Amino acid sequence: MSHAHHPSSHPDIIKRLKRAAGHLQHVIAMLEQDRPCLDTATQLLAVERGIIAAKRTLIHNHMDHCLGTAEDGAGPHDLEEIKALAKLL
Repeated sequence: MSHAHHPSSHPDIIKRLKRAAGHLQHVIAMLEQDRPCLDTATQLLAVERGIIAAKRTLIHNHMDHCLGTAEDGAGPHDLEEIKALAKLL
């Protein structure tokens, strides 16, 4: 049962999070400039969606590549981890 990190999608996740961080800085500036609420909320929604997409990619990648399978001896620990990860989706 392998629990090593599988970094193949990490560059994509990092790119998504950096983009979301940039958008978040823009949202903060919009608030400081007292920009219209609808415009600011729309940008904040884009940040939220970007973070959610990054989280899902991370979790799905982990489930696909890092949790044990029936062939390699998946155990109760894997089932508990899958349950915990599912709550985060």
